[in-house]
Amino acid sequence: MKQKLLNMLALQDRLNRQINPDWLQADNEWYRAIWLESAELMEHYGWKWWKAQEHDLEQIRLELVDIWHFGLSAELLARGGDREQAAQNMLTQLQGGQADETDFRNNVDQLARHALQSRTLDMPAFLTLLGAVDTDFDDLYRIYVGKNVLNRFRQDHGYKDGSYIKTWEGREDNEHLAEVVNSLDTDAEDFQERLYDALESRYPA
Repeated sequence: MKQKLLNMLALQDRLNRQINPDWLQADNEWYRAIWLESAELMEHYGWKWWKAQEHDLEQIRLELVDIWHFGLSAELLARGGDREQAAQNMLTQLQGGQADETDFRNNVDQLARHALQSRTLDMPAFLTLLGAVDTDFDDLYRIYVGKNVLNRFRQDHGYKDGSYIKTWEGREDNEHLAEVVNSLDTDAEDFQERLYDALESRYPA
């Protein structure tokens, strides 16, 4: 588990540096990203008692992975970019287990509340939310690596300046990502490179 944490922290650092080489000095509000993504998470789960709503499990998982990106960044920032310290601290939190609260919406509220109050990721609430959509740590790792590669791909193709094309052949890039990931061996050493190349082959020139 620790090695996978170190891998994810390295990938997150790489992505952050691609966006801003001095991201550790930029003082970005990662906690704000967590609570705003929590609001999007709530939308996909459904909270409107006055209308029928279905839980969009795939989108819920993707929102949780987006939150994980920001949690990794916040942890790296708190440790001055030291991946070893960040991994050890996160490992300790992960081993602490899930929250006592079982209601999904209450845990989303807690995630946002904790981000605003402590400016960090509430690991017990986060783990409980993962469990609620049948997603374990290995699933989180697989989905995170895929989304991280997609985020890097987006940056390489103009996401920051607005020239990136998000919808190809009538489908959003997230859908292409899910299809490609399912066709590859996620345990292969060159998984990231193969995934990037597969996205490149599909992207409109």
